[in-house]
Amino acid sequence: MSEMEKVIVDIAAKGRAASLLIQNQAAESIDRALLAMAGYLESEKVRLQAENEKDLAAGREKGLQAAMLDRLTLSDKTISGMIRGLKEVAALKSPVGELYDGRIRPNGLDIRKMRVPIGVIGIIYESRPNVTVDAAAICLKSKNAVILRGGSEAFHSNSALCLLFSKALEEAGLPAAALQFIPTTDRAAVELLLQRDGEIDLIIPRGGESLIRMVVEKSRIPVIKHYKGVCHIFVSKNADMAKAVPIVINAKTQRPGVCNALETLLIDAGLDLQKKKDIVDTLINNGVTLFGDEESRKLSGKIQVVDEKCLYDEYLDLRLSIITVDGVDGAVGHINKYGSRHTDSIVTESPQEAGAFIARVDTASVMVNASTRFADGGEYGMGCEIGISTDKLHSRGPMGVEDLTTYKWVVRGNGQIRE
Repeated sequence: MSEMEKVIVDIAAKGRAASLLIQNQAAESIDRALLAMAGYLESEKVRLQAENEKDLAAGREKGLQAAMLDRLTLSDKTISGMIRGLKEVAALKSPVGELYDGRIRPNGLDIRKMRVPIGVIGIIYESRPNVTVDAAAICLKSKNAVILRGGSEAFHSNSALCLLFSKALEEAGLPAAALQFIPTTDRAAVELLLQRDGEIDLIIPRGGESLIRMVVEKSRIPVIKHYKGVCHIFVSKNADMAKAVPIVINAKTQRPGVCNALETLLIDAGLDLQKKKDIVDTLINNGVTLFGDEESRKLSGKIQVVDEKCLYDEYLDLRLSIITVDGVDGAVGHINKYGSRHTDSIVTESPQEAGAFIARVDTASVMVNASTRFADGGEYGMGCEIGISTDKLHSRGPMGVEDLTTYKWVVRGNGQIRE
């Protein structure tokens, strides 16, 4: 057994032992740990940002794109968001132990489901160091142990954050091994981790499509994933343009490098010509490079020819595809063919159109008259999220505390035997 394999085996074993301990701890102890970590983020901000700067300097030297550096940065705003998320998660009611779906059988047996932790969760992620805190908070709140493997580009930031979180756990009287960090950037560690199906119950990868596909192919452990966020907005002929234009601009330009940013704009063929041009001109004035089909290119000489394969991909920058479709039928057909089941929105004042879109579009989050940028655990009132699942089992969309629980059947009797 290699030294690295010994390290991974030890981490997995400690995680399993910690998961059995933490599920019996009082919810108040976990909340104290989360609040203690929030305090450390504030008091240790300068040191954290110094560690983060090491990662940023290395990223700039490697030529990382601006969007990637943005994800990597522990700005004051990012840290404030992490603190707020920790406090919101601490304030949530713990789902563990909840009894539901009860029934009394004719023989008197009382049968219910009880929410329980999944156990040990491995998170494999790239770039964004705030994921370290968000993922740990949600795993711990649902009484799971967590093993974190961040990307090499954020190694210093993640190491510093995990050290503080371990300290917060110990202060609250909880096992420090309930949160562990893989202390190497060697990719071989990931493959070794993915083989520990005896100790680890679930893997959640967050990052680029290539990382997620590698995890799915090599894992012996169940995986919850989303490959990409190809998000759409359909502007109907019945749209209120005072809503439509700001929604489209926000979804594309507010933060183009994230998975809930707009990647394809669908314009109803029946929309007034000038209204179509207003949307296009506003996008161009906001620095967006447009690619369109033949009909959409008639709206401006600045719209370039779209390559169909781009309709399946994330731009993750200030590029956008524009496609003209025939009503809700055309929009739903396009989304269900090219979409990634992440987030899709309709802008319309027609309740009938909105209802048809909601019912028929195959997506984790469907929105009416709202920006796709709201597809986020914090915006959904979940405190923060551990990821956004485009799977259909066992969770879908932004994943919060309840999504990291499963259930056991609890059957109470009074001496009944089966005839």
